[in-house]
Amino acid sequence: MTDFDPDLKGTWVADPAHSSIGFVARHAMVTKVRGDFTDYSVTIEAVPDDLEKSTVEVRLRAASLDTRNSDRDTHLRSADFFNVEKWPEIVFRSTAVEEIDEGALMVTGDLTIRDVTKRITVPVDFTGFSTDPVAKTKRAGFEGSRRVNRRDFGLEWNVPLDTGGVLVSEKITIEFEVSAVPKDAVAAPDVESE
Repeated sequence: MTDFDPDLKGTWVADPAHSSIGFVARHAMVTKVRGDFTDYSVTIEAVPDDLEKSTVEVRLRAASLDTRNSDRDTHLRSADFFNVEKWPEIVFRSTAVEEIDEGALMVTGDLTIRDVTKRITVPVDFTGFSTDPVAKTKRAGFEGSRRVNRRDFGLEWNVPLDTGGVLVSEKITIEFEVSAVPKDAVAAPDVESE
């Protein structure tokens, strides 16, 4: 199993300049639409010598979704989908973290979209740990993806197609790449993004 560096111990947060959280949905049964959340937070409480005590919390501001089409984004923010005025955040809170292979983690937790909470397990790859030569701070990398059924969370809107199938797939893939830095490094004046 992975020999996690003891320097990983502590509170880590996503560096938004070097991280991304997004989703992929199939459109009209023939192509994929990708979107990103541009306003989010990721907090990791890392306990490398006792991984099961580690925790992860992710908060996405639902209104920050961006599919690079303003009409579609407005519809996704509406009551047909995320209803961002009533439920402004999508939240994931871990309940268990375990390593299943070298650098391969399984993070189980509760995902809340709208007013529905479901337990899911997310495979996460630990991609490395190093010191950023520009920002002069430690960085830890994590990436992964997980398919969910949007209807499980009350996202029911759809349109049947004349040729069969539906306009928007029920299965949505959540994708993420997180470059995490120590929480105290975020406020440090010498941290620069490049």
